Amino acid sequence: MPGALQVRNLDDDTIQRLKRRAARHGRSVEAEHREILRQALSGEMEPSFQELAAQMRALTAGRSQTPSEVLQREGRDER
Repeated sequence: MPGALQVRNLDDDTIQRLKRRAARHGRSVEAEHREILRQALSGEMEPSFQELAAQMRALTAGRSQTPSEVLQREGRDER
């Protein structure tokens, strides 16, 4: 189902750059706008919990991990 999108308050420089880009690609400004949005959003999906967990493991690889019970005990002892 096709939809419509209206973009407001674009500065003149952005509009001119969009027009030049559309001309370079042999498209109308509207078609170029659609293509930019399509490219920007293609394949974009929210990562699953498993993917996020794998990213966190990769970011913390090689670092020592403090068990949660130790952190809880330390927190209680500070009170």
